[in-house]
Amino acid sequence: MNIRQRIEANEGKIIIPYGALSLNSKGRKVLEDKDDVRTCYMVDRDRIIHSKSFRRLKHKTQVYIITSSDHYRTRLTHTLEVAQIAKTIGRGIGLNEDLIEAIALGHDIGHVPFAHNGEEVLNDILPQGFRHNENSIRVLTQIEKLGKGLNLSSEVLDGILNHSGLSSKYGMAATLEGQVVRYSDKIAYVNHDIDDSIRAGLLIDAMLPLGAIEILGANHGMRIDTLVKDCIYNTLNNLDMGNIVVSLSESVEKALGDLRNFMFENIYKGEILKVEREKAQFVLTQVYTYYYNKPQAMPDFYKKIVEEEGLHTGVADYISGMSDDYCLMLFNNLYVPKVVIY
Repeated sequence: MNIRQRIEANEGKIIIPYGALSLNSKGRKVLEDKDDVRTCYMVDRDRIIHSKSFRRLKHKTQVYIITSSDHYRTRLTHTLEVAQIAKTIGRGIGLNEDLIEAIALGHDIGHVPFAHNGEEVLNDILPQGFRHNENSIRVLTQIEKLGKGLNLSSEVLDGILNHSGLSSKYGMAATLEGQVVRYSDKIAYVNHDIDDSIRAGLLIDAMLPLGAIEILGANHGMRIDTLVKDCIYNTLNNLDMGNIVVSLSESVEKALGDLRNFMFENIYKGEILKVEREKAQFVLTQVYTYYYNKPQAMPDFYKKIVEEEGLHTGVADYISGMSDDYCLMLFNNLYVPKVVIY
């Protein structure tokens, strides 16, 4: 018995029957020899964390595009917070932590520069629209490693594809591990975006919905503690009742939804950051327009995508992979005058 087999055997002892055992994975699109040490989900986690797309998350916006502090979240730190929350919930329920970690680390790989502001630009421009969860799959399967992709396990890709939203109009991950990441994403961003907004002087605690605060807690740590524990205990109760689904209790889910709606109304879509959102969207639109009109200026890899899949797709792939800093640099190089000599 090699090390991987020993780990797989241990999974059978600690993961509940509804969890995803590595041995039962539906596998990869391209068949590979199994690793001697790592399970398939451990391999996937490592491939994601060592990818170029993952590294670029450190310079992609979470909410605040330009800050003077190192303490604001970026897309990378958001991803790490999601992974940690999800692993705690997963361990409490008795699920596969390696699968949870792989899904969490890859869930936002497809985000564009300037967060959801950039996503809105591409969604408006592209004939087929644009959704970051679908783009995450494209990046991981068709863009990484110059088109070869990372050849991830089916369960990891499913969890990443279905991590968005909380309403019934969105798809539900096939594994409980994927469902845990879906909730952990919301728990993380609602709470850390409140924390960052208070740090930026845009909110104070007294502005938060009182009913939600009374249920979840008066500060950042208390709210996350309440949500994590409620997700664990409520899901265990679901499983005991034969309802095989991850969820929060009704009152706690409503409280989280109230906080989320408050943030959309006041921060994400509110007047406070409207000017900065419009600036970001202007920058991204101009950079997109430049390369749409001059695709020959893009790297060869993206020019090949243009030839094979069309101009919109090739330019969108190039733009969506950029960090905020790189996109701003290109905008300055393309549109901002330098030295004028008379």
